[in-house]
Amino acid sequence: MSRNKIFVLVGPTASGKTAASIGVAKRINAAVGRNAAEIISADSIQIYKSLDVGSAKPTPTEMCGITHHLLDFVDYRDTGFNVSMFRKAASDVIHGIIAREGVPMVVGGTGLYINSLVYPLNFSEAEPDPERRAELTAIEKASPGILHSMLSEIDPVSAQKLHTNDTKRLIRAIEVYEQTGKTLFELGGDFTNERGNKTEFEPVMAGLTLDRGLLYERIERRIDMMLDAGLLDEVKGLLSNDPDRSLPALQGLGYKQLIMYLDGKCSLDEAIYLIKRDTRRFAKRQISWFKRDKRIRWFDASDHSQSELSDAIFDYFIDSEGKNDV
Repeated sequence: MSRNKIFVLVGPTASGKTAASIGVAKRINAAVGRNAAEIISADSIQIYKSLDVGSAKPTPTEMCGITHHLLDFVDYRDTGFNVSMFRKAASDVIHGIIAREGVPMVVGGTGLYINSLVYPLNFSEAEPDPERRAELTAIEKASPGILHSMLSEIDPVSAQKLHTNDTKRLIRAIEVYEQTGKTLFELGGDFTNERGNKTEFEPVMAGLTLDRGLLYERIERRIDMMLDAGLLDEVKGLLSNDPDRSLPALQGLGYKQLIMYLDGKCSLDEAIYLIKRDTRRFAKRQISWFKRDKRIRWFDASDHSQSELSDAIFDYFIDSEGKNDV
């Protein structure tokens, strides 16, 4: 089966992906004379219902009539959603858009979600997650042997093969399961991250970049706007419906820090400082992640007006060697 082309727009948080993608979609629609462009969100927080303010989820007004998919897709109390499930859901949506002779555009900053669509299918299905690895390493140092016990609960076959002190492979096995919902045994029983030869989709990829100082200013300004828009009340409402602080959805930036404040672990000013600091660090990691993919054509958002930026990305998508029939 021939590969299907998709447009992909990535970049760090607060770089302007939402506005740029909607601008590109409107230009696509104008070019074909109908509502052909549809956006698939690749954001691991926007996918949850009720996480609106803190995820910078686009409002109906901001969407400008462009169809968006995989927003409000999962109940925020769901603890089992993973990258493999995202890939299946996004793939189904993309094939549906193509069947309607539409133009799918994947937009987001969650590297694992993006990679699940633009890299070959027959790999171990889990990308290295440095932040989670550091967390698991700290857990093991605090309680030696805990990782082997954790793995024994979810993947007893792999746990039986691994020594209690083989921290690196224990972490990898746990990482694979958490991201895919599958054990290493189900994925072939190895510990490699080798990729196959074919991708389900043929991506044409664009990325947004900004001067680091300007990006950080945007991040801090957006967080202030989120707080003014009621982020703290949103967090209170989520906790009133389910007080479980360990929910994956509540580990998102802004939510985790404000929960610390509500639990009396820090002041509100300290929580806001942590949100801004951790978001800057997150943006830096996003940039490093996407810069590894040489297929991405980068656009400096600070060099263009919003209209010019959407024009430039549209022109690249249409005129690229991965040209779609638009």
